Amino acid sequence: MTPEEWVRQHFVHYLILEKGYPASLMANEAMIRLNSLTRRCDTVVYNNTLRPVVICEFKKPDVEITQQVFDQVVRYNIVLKVKYLIVSNGISHYCCRMNYDDMSFDYLQEIPEYAKL
Repeated sequence: MTPEEWVRQHFVHYLILEKGYPASLMANEAMIRLNSLTRRCDTVVYNNTLRPVVICEFKKPDVEITQQVFDQVVRYNIVLKVKYLIVSNGISHYCCRMNYDDMSFDYLQEIPEYAKL
């Protein structure tokens, strides 16, 4: 298992056990089409009507979470238009809520529980 995969598995486990995210509404390596290219989102979380609501992007622990990492997940969101973006390297975790009215986002202090999405 790669270090990035280790981060993904542990973070998804955390979302399921601690935040109440249903495993059945999570997709790993979800494929999207972006500018005629196929890309894979590490994890996408769906609501009960199967609309995507969260994109998670994972990096291995020695990769710093930079603007470039956030830019990657923001590009994926051009296609999916989710409400929340999460980025983690297993050590640092960032979650932001999108505000489509003014095309901005707010960083949250913690990952929201699934029931509050």
